[in-house]
Amino acid sequence: MAEGMSLSARLNALRAAVNGSNDGIVSIAAMLLGMVAAGAEPTTVLTAGVAATTAGAVSIGVAEYVSVSAQRDTQRTAIDQESTELQ
Repeated sequence: MAEGMSLSARLNALRAAVNGSNDGIVSIAAMLLGMVAAGAEPTTVLTAGVAATTAGAVSIGVAEYVSVSAQRDTQRTAIDQESTELQ
């Protein structure tokens, strides 16, 4: 986390990381337990676990990028609008 972040911003980032990690762990564990309960072969369960983990990581990464980009664009638009109003 960046040093210039306020306590509130750092806590918000920590909360998002914990919630995201918890969601990923629970959903993948539930899928794997369901596969095991259905009698899937261990190699199939392992392959599905790796695939689900990879897909989840890529999904979270892309979603975070889009979120940050949208926030940056919104802030730039607000700054440009305020600059125009001040002139």
